[in-house]
Amino acid sequence: MRIVFIGCVQFSHTTLKHLIALDEAAVVGVITRKASPFNADFQSLKTLASEANIPYFLAERTNERAMATWLKNIKPDVVYCFGWPHLLKKEILEIPRLGVIGYHPTALPKNRGRHPIIWALALGLQETGSTFFFMDEGADSGDILSQRKVAIVPTDDANSLYRKLTGIALEQIIEFNAQLISGTYNRTRQDHAKANYWRKRDKRDGQIDWRMSAVCIHNLVRALSLPYPGARCIYDNEEVKIWKTELLTWHGETVNKYEPGKVLGVEALQIIVKCGEGVLKIIEHTFSKIPDQWSYL
Repeated sequence: MRIVFIGCVQFSHTTLKHLIALDEAAVVGVITRKASPFNADFQSLKTLASEANIPYFLAERTNERAMATWLKNIKPDVVYCFGWPHLLKKEILEIPRLGVIGYHPTALPKNRGRHPIIWALALGLQETGSTFFFMDEGADSGDILSQRKVAIVPTDDANSLYRKLTGIALEQIIEFNAQLISGTYNRTRQDHAKANYWRKRDKRDGQIDWRMSAVCIHNLVRALSLPYPGARCIYDNEEVKIWKTELLTWHGETVNKYEPGKVLGVEALQIIVKCGEGVLKIIEHTFSKIPDQWSYL
């Protein structure tokens, strides 16, 4: 089976490296990008393809027709598109005999759309999914090829959930790659009535408002931790990144009388702050000057 691989993020790099190592997989072409202005986890596949002596094409929005021509000349049986910032046009989707397989880290049809790892954590979900599907002209709407549920535990952040999803996805790839070769795979239509779409995150979504509850701020910090750009606040006219927090349990009037954003204590470089509801300890951050106790963030 002739495989062309499309991708340009860390997940793409890991899964392509995994595919190259499979005896039954014949990766005959790679489509990637040279750079990305908006993918925080961007990773070009150019070097990996070169090291494996696999022909590659550097795609841009301005050369999609050339990309389609290059792909036709490769004559793939299937295209794996894992980690790509744009929808593929019908012209490209119709080239491979078996279709184009995409990936979305949710339990489709739920939670289609943008930034699925970030939103799952920011919303405090306890479960997500790892789904491979046959791409169509819609966003994450094609027939499902393989899906597994994935638990989100309280200690998960973006980095740990990213790694957890990657590990599960690698197991799925081994399974469905063999099924595609043997023709024993199944296609399951999505129930579009159960679908919802997450919107594109913008910079304002990463801004901490200390009037938010401690739980909401904690989830936001988890969601935007590495490899993503980090939640942030403004202190002393400087932007400060908050990378790790801990929920604290303080009861009664002792804490309720304080306003949101008040620093209740400083322990070495860690900062305890009152939120709109509850108390949070800031553990990892980029404060150049540690706030004093009883000051305000």
